[in-house]
Amino acid sequence: MKKKTNLKWLIKIVVISLVASIVFTLASTEILGRTGYIMSFTVLVIFIIVGIIFDIIGIAVTAATEAPFHSMATRRQRGAAESLRLIKNANRVTSYCNDVIGDVTGIISGTTAALIAARLMDGFNTESMLFPVLISAGVTGLTVGGKAIGKTLAFNESTAIVHSVGRMLNLLRIMPFSKDG
Repeated sequence: MKKKTNLKWLIKIVVISLVASIVFTLASTEILGRTGYIMSFTVLVIFIIVGIIFDIIGIAVTAATEAPFHSMATRRQRGAAESLRLIKNANRVTSYCNDVIGDVTGIISGTTAALIAARLMDGFNTESMLFPVLISAGVTGLTVGGKAIGKTLAFNESTAIVHSVGRMLNLLRIMPFSKDG
């Protein structure tokens, strides 16, 4: 029974990854094809920020403990049940947040950076590697630095972060990671 559930989860996570990749890629290429440099860089920064936020959520869920949420649930605080569900399914939440969304946004931000660099090279009529190197370094610095700061925040504020996500899920009436997989 357990192997069937794991296979079901694996298939689900692969499909979600494929769909997320397609959606992010289409959105980025569509936006980049119609906008100037400022909007292109804005889209790039949004992808980086989304990756960092989901990385923070994945780590916070792993670092958080159930005890405060049991207390909150007893007092019927909004988001407590959702927070408990997240913690009880930390392996899946982490896989989804860090591996699916985090990795997909990382890959798409790299692709977006390459497209922006190519547009800049074309716009300035140059074959210099200056644009690709600077943009790649900037994306790397923002991503790695943002995730490093985010990890510290996630460990230090795991209860608050998980509860915020739980309240958001409650507000949206979403109960992820149900028992059926």
